[in-house]
Formats: sequence, structure tokens, C-alpha cells
Amino acid sequence: MDMTDSVAPKGDQLDAVDLLSGPRTFTIAKVTEGNPDQPFHFHLEGFPRTWRPGKNMRRVIIGAWGRHPSKYAGHRVTLFCDQSVMFGSDNTGGTRISHISGIDEPLSVPVMFKRGKPSIYTVQPLAEIKSRDWLAELELAGDDIDAVAALGKAAQAAHATAGELAQIRARWNELKGSA
Repeated sequence: MDMTDSVAPKGDQLDAVDLLSGPRTFTIAKVTEGNPDQPFHFHLEGFPRTWRPGKNMRRVIIGAWGRHPSKYAGHRVTLFCDQSVMFGSDNTGGTRISHISGIDEPLSVPVMFKRGKPSIYTVQPLAEIKSRDWLAELELAGDDIDAVAALGKAAQAAHATAGELAQIRARWNELKGSA
């Protein structure tokens, strides 16, 4: 049993407290424009809320992927809760990037964690993952409903695309209906 979901905030964005149980790696689905305070909404595959990186983490992203958010889809980040993050004089914790795809070696970026005090923030390369061919495996599962169900669980856990999950689910429903 996992209690993580029971303590998730009810807001519309990923918060540092979502990462208290440990770092999580996300794939960027798309980036949309926000407002002046939070100018970018990063939509994450398999996660219901957006991530709105702060200015320093946006500096890291620009250093890794360039300045055009239209090119970010498909890239991945590992996020963690940095409990040393301050907001004003309060120690609130914050979301930070530890690893990022699209780089071959550690990336160091100048940031301003404290007003007037420049610092260097370093992120590590996130190894590219070789994706499973979920649809080929679905074909191999044939009429075995248990194999299709297991494939669906594995695909969901591995953050397969919504289209792949839909096809696996449709096949499972088809087999269930003919049983």
C-alpha cells in the first residue's frame, strides 16, 4: 500500500510536497503559456497537474534544451524536493531538477538562489531510455486476456503514451467482452 496519493495537494500544479517520497522522473508532454508570475505550464505525461518551474530551474532548462518551449516535448526531467529552499525568510522547500535529458555530461548553469548572491547549479545527464514496443507486445499477447492485462499494467507503470495505453485497454475490453 502507498500513502503518497492520499497526501497530494488539491491544487492544479506539482508541488515540492509531491516529491517528499523521493525523486520522480517525468516526460514533458507539452508546454503552454501561463501568466506573468508563472509564465510556463509544463504538462507532464502520466501526471494530472502541471509543473511550473521557478526562474532558476527555467535557466537550467534553457541551458539544456534551448529557449524555445515548442521543442521540449519528449524531453525528461528528474525532479526532487529540495528542503533547503527558502521563500523570503521561510524555509518552504522547493522543486529542483537533479537530472535532465538532452545533455551528455553534467551541466552547470549560473543561478541566483539568494538575492545578489550568484551561484552555480549543476544537473546530471538523464540517460535516454529505450522504449518498449508496447503495440508489438500487444500483438504477441494475442487472445490471452491475462497477458494483455499484465501488459497494460506494465505500460502504465512505464508511462507509455496515451495512445498506446488506449489500444491496450481497447484490446482488453474486446477480449473481456468475448469471454
